[in-house]
Amino acid sequence: MQRARRTNPYPFTWEIPMAAVVATVLLVVLGIHAGGACANLVAGGGLILPSRETLFTSVPAVLGGDAGAGLSGTAAHLAGATAVRVWVAVVEAVVLTLTVRVAKVGLGRWGPGRIQGMATREEAERLLGRSRLRKVGAVVRPDLYGKGR
Repeated sequence: MQRARRTNPYPFTWEIPMAAVVATVLLVVLGIHAGGACANLVAGGGLILPSRETLFTSVPAVLGGDAGAGLSGTAAHLAGATAVRVWVAVVEAVVLTLTVRVAKVGLGRWGPGRIQGMATREEAERLLGRSRLRKVGAVVRPDLYGKGR
């Protein structure tokens, strides 16, 4: 089965990698704004998210430490530049860690390097395990487990 996988691979097209890149960029942008929102929430300004129109255009300002960049409403207490940068770094570390783990699991399950034709643990136990060997012991070793003994 592995030989067929190596000699006849699925054609690699651009749609799936492009969707992965777009999803990752969107997650990074949303993580930047989530970090800014967390900084404002901790500072007492409440949970205010940017509007859809300013989602991408306000990213440089948020990375620069502006806690009010892209927000539709004005908060009474906005976080400082250092707090915004720290929260954005923490949230982005979490987002990127989860993205890498999901990508690793997804590539292992559906990617080009996956192992095809492998049985699950339960299937292997059912076919090759001790319980199966005990059932067919008389056929496998009639000298030890046959009816005459």
